[in-house]
Amino acid sequence: MVSSTISELVADAKDGDHRAFEELVRQTYADTYTLAFRLTGDEEDARDVVQEAYLRVHKGLQRFRGDAQFSTWLHRITANCANTFLGRRVRHRHDELPAEPNIADVHPLRDPVQRGEIGDLRAQLTEALRSLPPKLSAVVVLRDIYDLPHEDIADELGISVSAAKVRLHRARKRLRERLYPFGDESGDQESHAM
Repeated sequence: MVSSTISELVADAKDGDHRAFEELVRQTYADTYTLAFRLTGDEEDARDVVQEAYLRVHKGLQRFRGDAQFSTWLHRITANCANTFLGRRVRHRHDELPAEPNIADVHPLRDPVQRGEIGDLRAQLTEALRSLPPKLSAVVVLRDIYDLPHEDIADELGISVSAAKVRLHRARKRLRERLYPFGDESGDQESHAM
């Protein structure tokens, strides 16, 4: 394929080049899947979200004006698909058998005790994120994992900057309450003793 940059692929795909669209998907899939996985916390759900996101991109590509980067547009579509998917999942929730976390360490520690503690903490954090409403978990993931500024989060989710800040504050508060129900992580329970 002659075109290699995202903007060239987008232009070619808008002109009806199916191979350009396939290459666009290939070049953006890893980042899109990672975002979907972080928003849903489940591999299968993430694949479903990514599939829906690319379907929406394909259908709406002609409306993409290029005012923002393609990746920003794609992330916004993915976040919206994840929110919709998680909303449906909450309405159809059922009890599942507990599963072991399947998250591999990028740089595994050599000490098995530390590796186990990190795995436990990661599982607790993943479960705490999954317990949040989708609109709150999306803000936490975009801010604390993707390190996006409030303005970009607001743009990604189609909300105001102040709403992004409020949601982030509420989400972090709920995560703290869930992860440390008796005070902070150092075991300080003075505020609860009074």
